[in-house]
Amino acid sequence: MSVLDDIARHEGFRPRPYKDTEGFLTIGYGINLNAGITQVEAMLILSYRVQVLQSKLRQRLPFWQRLTIARQDVLINMAYNLGIEGLMGFKTTLRLISEGDYDEAANQMLKSKWARQVGQRAIELSEKMRNG
Repeated sequence: MSVLDDIARHEGFRPRPYKDTEGFLTIGYGINLNAGITQVEAMLILSYRVQVLQSKLRQRLPFWQRLTIARQDVLINMAYNLGIEGLMGFKTTLRLISEGDYDEAANQMLKSKWARQVGQRAIELSEKMRNG
């Protein structure tokens, strides 16, 4: 048994934050949230979550493989922000993307509540969708 296995067994896994025996906010395998995480740790988590989103979008969107990497990146970015189901709520935008009407898809992105909430992010992503 490896040290990773030993620590995982001893700490136990908790997917949601909880207070440990000393009252520290903890998650996962005894990770003290009060201590924070490094940028490297945050990037590892981000990278993993992006890979998961990419896989789910590949399964959910029949037109995925026809998109340029830039347009795939837009949808991944939106799914990261909104969740997969939130992105799937962009029915008109996704239909337009599937039809290859990227200009109108970009316009639709900018008309959304999401665009009002995220501001510059929506402007950048809509331009990336428009220009591919």
